[in-house]
Amino acid sequence: MEDSRRRFLKLAGVSALGLTTRPVLNAFASGGGDENAHGVEVKKGQDALKAKQWAMVIDTREFESAEDLEPIIEACDKIHNIPKFENKNHEIKWIWEEHFHNAFPNQTQRFLDERIEHLPFLVMCNHCENPPCCRACPTQATFKRKSDGIVLMDFHRCIGCRFCMAACPYGSRSFNFRDPRPFIEEVSKSFPTRMKGVVEKCNFCAERLAVGEMPACVEASNGAIAFGDLHDPESEIRELFRPHYTIRRKHNLGTEPTVYYIV
Repeated sequence: MEDSRRRFLKLAGVSALGLTTRPVLNAFASGGGDENAHGVEVKKGQDALKAKQWAMVIDTREFESAEDLEPIIEACDKIHNIPKFENKNHEIKWIWEEHFHNAFPNQTQRFLDERIEHLPFLVMCNHCENPPCCRACPTQATFKRKSDGIVLMDFHRCIGCRFCMAACPYGSRSFNFRDPRPFIEEVSKSFPTRMKGVVEKCNFCAERLAVGEMPACVEASNGAIAFGDLHDPESEIRELFRPHYTIRRKHNLGTEPTVYYIV
């Protein structure tokens, strides 16, 4: 009787593990299958964009004021069902503007260039090559995808402990203190909505890359944002590195952020 009970518990445990892991594997399958990065069926003929390590270069010279950033931020918010909370304490941010002194505290100088001093900077998750948030997560709800280096979130696995938020040195993660769905102006069916009690952040538009499209912010930037493979010497972003000086946020921490800024 006892032996039968043990066998039953073992089988039940294996079954439960299978039910738990399968959605995770399906939801974040790398390109080339029948589903995109969020389990949505991909139409045949659409080839996923691939890279060893996706990275972004933002040319700050193309921006003069906060108004120049609004279409880029709005494009991201609309596609990813970002709620619009009146209470700033509940604000969900995937990509937003930040003052130079806050975005680059280790780059500040006493006598800073006047243009840099007053220029708003676009900031987001840096999709670090060495992300501390992934190490801090106890459930692997946030993880670095081996196929292309994107740091992703599995909303179903997130238990709301916010350890990843504490570990992120960039403040790039937001927590849903309230149910966000009633505060979405127009729901986009191309990306899942979230629920109360989970963390979220920029995902480099993994769901768009899976169907052969560039990130929404890149398309909305009119050429001010470049996106490509950091490990490909012939990629567009590597070409930009050669004639331009770039900086990164808090690179001295050893996280190896993959978002670069031309100043």
